Amino acid sequence: METIIKQYIVDEQDKKIAGQIPIETFEKIEEVLENYALVQLIKENEGEEVLGLSEAKAYYDRLEKTQ
Repeated sequence: METIIKQYIVDEQDKKIAGQIPIETFEKIEEVLENYALVQLIKENEGEEVLGLSEAKAYYDRLEKTQ
């Protein structure tokens, strides 16, 4: 397990009010959380109908495009 290097921001009473971590560490944490959420979503949808490539493209084309 990787050690997380952190720094704290304190108020006038020396109470911790925020923390800082290097951006590289934040990005790794973010990736782990996104991957975990994706696995959970996949597990929730096990047994659901799977679309073939052409079906998936047709479905995607029917979705409302936001700009």
